[in-house]
Amino acid sequence: MKTMTLKGCGTALVTPFTESGEVDYLAYAEMVKRQVRGGVDFLVPLGTTAETPCLEDEEKIELLKITKQYAQGKPIIVGAGSNSLRHTIKNIQLLEPYGPDGYLVVVPYYNKPVQDGMYQYFKAVAESTEKSIVLYNVPGRTGSNMLPRTTLRLAEIPNIVAIKEASGKTDQIFDIVKHAPEGFTVLSGNDDQTFELMRDGVAGLISVASNIAPEKVSELVHTMAAGDYELGAKQSAFLMPLFKNCFVESNPIPVKGGLSLMGLCRNDCRLPLTPATKETLQIMDKTIRDLKK
Repeated sequence: MKTMTLKGCGTALVTPFTESGEVDYLAYAEMVKRQVRGGVDFLVPLGTTAETPCLEDEEKIELLKITKQYAQGKPIIVGAGSNSLRHTIKNIQLLEPYGPDGYLVVVPYYNKPVQDGMYQYFKAVAESTEKSIVLYNVPGRTGSNMLPRTTLRLAEIPNIVAIKEASGKTDQIFDIVKHAPEGFTVLSGNDDQTFELMRDGVAGLISVASNIAPEKVSELVHTMAAGDYELGAKQSAFLMPLFKNCFVESNPIPVKGGLSLMGLCRNDCRLPLTPATKETLQIMDKTIRDLKK
């Protein structure tokens, strides 16, 4: 028995900063409320989009507490992964008292583990907690691709409940969908592949673009889940410029630039990430205006 079934639309939340570079907790609280009002199914704080490697432990705790306060019962899958098993388990122990429903754990980056190393790592992470674990495969960020055979081995562990697949390799993703055990779900990690992947069995999306348009991205996911592929194709085509333009610079630079144009946060990141350029702001401004037409 899996510990939970994860599906639908989840938002990988950004972390806003003040002019002095501190976390803007007030702006963050408003963002969480906006996501809930927008109809997303679950929330994902402290992921890559949150610039988590540049956050202090006390900041991580406060962000999770705020997410929990305003989530209105929606599941919270909090990022806890690193490239060190001990550090990942310490992150879980740090965040566990504040009530997340599960942990998003990325394939270890920089180390470039072999497939059995990935299996042993995630197995040890799962054994460190009774909460649900969501695997995260994003070789463009980590330098290593977790193959379907490894994912499917891990899917047999009861509290490993899902994978966020951002490899972009559709054959690989569909292989996991086809052979996954009951209760294990596959989630798209790429906004622009949502239509294609959900049409063929993927259970949902962990989205960057929904930071900007939670209602519209959630509608697409829910349309696809309902099997209305004709409407889903139209919604996907309408959202595709947003999906593409959120990555004209490294995530989350463009989405934070877009949110700044909407008055929701500052156009600021923590180094080594830099604010959105003038060109990116122009692209995001046109993208957001087009969404309102």
